[in-house]
Amino acid sequence: MNTPQPDFRSPEFLLGHIRHTLSFYEGRALDASGGFFHFFKDDGTVYDRRTRHLVSSTRFVFNHAMAFRRFGRPHDQAAARHALQFVQQAHGQPNGGYAWLLDWDGQRATVQDATQHCYGMAFVLLAHAHAVMAGIGEALAGLHDTFALMEQRFWEPANGLYADEATPGWQLSPYRGQNANMHGCEAMLAAHEATGEQRFLDRALLLAELVTQRLAGLADGLVWEHYRTGPQGAWQVDWDYNRHDRSNIFRPWGFQTGHLTEWAKLLLQLEARLPPAARPDWIVPTARRFFDTAVQHGWDAQHGGLVYGFEPGGAVCDADKYFWVQAESFAAAALLGLRTGEPGYWQWYDRLWSYSWAHMIDHQHGAWYRIRTPDNRPYSDEKSPAGKTDYHTMGACHDVLRALAAV
Repeated sequence: MNTPQPDFRSPEFLLGHIRHTLSFYEGRALDASGGFFHFFKDDGTVYDRRTRHLVSSTRFVFNHAMAFRRFGRPHDQAAARHALQFVQQAHGQPNGGYAWLLDWDGQRATVQDATQHCYGMAFVLLAHAHAVMAGIGEALAGLHDTFALMEQRFWEPANGLYADEATPGWQLSPYRGQNANMHGCEAMLAAHEATGEQRFLDRALLLAELVTQRLAGLADGLVWEHYRTGPQGAWQVDWDYNRHDRSNIFRPWGFQTGHLTEWAKLLLQLEARLPPAARPDWIVPTARRFFDTAVQHGWDAQHGGLVYGFEPGGAVCDADKYFWVQAESFAAAALLGLRTGEPGYWQWYDRLWSYSWAHMIDHQHGAWYRIRTPDNRPYSDEKSPAGKTDYHTMGACHDVLRALAAV
């Protein structure tokens, strides 16, 4: 569809785009029997009414909590509360953990995968924090309980990072990953905003420093995704983990273009929360290096858009175009443009939005397509399978709006 391009830098545009994206889910996503549906075709048809994934369940809390704070509509607060209750009551397990995957028959949840993922726990913490900020006071206890559980089961004081995965009986796997720690940093920033408690900001700073400085120092100055435990439990880069498996969307091989730009965004958001005297001098240079490297190796000069991943050395290893990579990258570009005053970052912002406007956004039905081929064709008509919910796309718009308001 050939749709005229708006002013992507306008707050009015960003607000309208959030509303347009929300409209795709409204009236069809909320399941009155519990939680939300997680699988949607391009036109909004629900194609799996029973499978519930922890990541989607928590992200629906975020979506509606943010919508309530932005637009003040009571039904968004009610939807956020409804979503959080499902996280607590259906995903929540007697051992304190949260089931990764459920089958929901409308009355009871049957656990399909009880693996405990710190990545999922980070989103549980994020959901509670945003629920608190949306006026859902009963979420505060869950926020503190989730943080305590992460500390008890995943925190490794010797490394200053969170382990990644455990069995239902809390036996840790040897795999270690940066993704859980990146979203842990995001969740800690939200928990600090929700509570004002210094420990959350301290933890966010520690996670950011150890991932983007210490771990990056082991991987050409960039953030590699996968690690294993070495002598005395120290993290070692695992250069081969999932090298030949492109099916694991949570643990892909290669430098992830979108994670580099997402870290750039988080670093600048972290800096903004720190008192001026406590702001480390490495934050802005690191954010710039991550973003600049991501667009250098990741931008597709022929077809537009940022690719999914590139190899050590810079060659593209996955040229598909994912919605979240474009969204996190335009947010990072805006924050860098505002922080540095350099117009080149705003040019990247406009370039990313122009590409997304042409290829990633469904102007008819609303929301973003999840994935496109390297030359921008659809793989299927599955717009929003479990895990998506447009948390990244609406969240990126909220991030830019917030940054613009702070200037």
